[in-house]
Amino acid sequence: MCGLARTIEEEGLTTVLISLVREQTEPMRPPRALWVPFPMGRPFGAPDDMAFQKRVLRAVLGLAERGSGPVLDDFPDDAPGTVEEAGGWVCPVSFPSPEAEDTVTERLRREMQELRTWYDLGLERRGRTTVGSSGLPIDSITDLLIRIGDGEVSDNPRDDVDLGESVRLAVEDLKAFYYEAATAQPGSHQATADEVANWFWLQTEAGKLILNCMTVCGDSDNQALREKSVVFAPPHYQRGDGNG
Repeated sequence: MCGLARTIEEEGLTTVLISLVREQTEPMRPPRALWVPFPMGRPFGAPDDMAFQKRVLRAVLGLAERGSGPVLDDFPDDAPGTVEEAGGWVCPVSFPSPEAEDTVTERLRREMQELRTWYDLGLERRGRTTVGSSGLPIDSITDLLIRIGDGEVSDNPRDDVDLGESVRLAVEDLKAFYYEAATAQPGSHQATADEVANWFWLQTEAGKLILNCMTVCGDSDNQALREKSVVFAPPHYQRGDGNG
């Protein structure tokens, strides 16, 4: 989007955009951007909070009054709905304790098997899913990410995008599977985005796998993998503290 914004500006039109990953936006130097400290997929903050969303919208549109930039401002406030306000949601699925000799694949497969019923229930209730952007079956997604995490420069499963984009889309699909399964369970409507994210990044094998892939890709000789690794996880989970 940063490159597209520059192209549009060259045609004489003013652009503004919202950034969810500052580390990715900053080196790309868009004409005008507002970084927001919100979870991925929520560029305007908490859903159904019209007053807060209007504040974000006014802040980003206000950048149109600035010069050609580059401008990268930070939105000053976190989105409403913190873990403390929600009372500490805990995912009702209790994963079995892994055996010492278990492989990553075995632990991940058991974890996903525990969640499969809830994912299917969520799909039935919603009538839709966000899993599928990679175009890969879920087992192929986990196989790809395990190979990447092991340091293998895997064959690209798609011929229309580079390997970095294929891995990014696989990461998004795996996250979506877990998030949709977790939020289909009883009482999950009370969970905030931060609570579900903390559960995913700090308590699941899938979260650990993605963080490992992010590190491996960041150090890879493959340029496409290095460039996309920064968007695998939000910065506070990259550090492992889980605090926004």
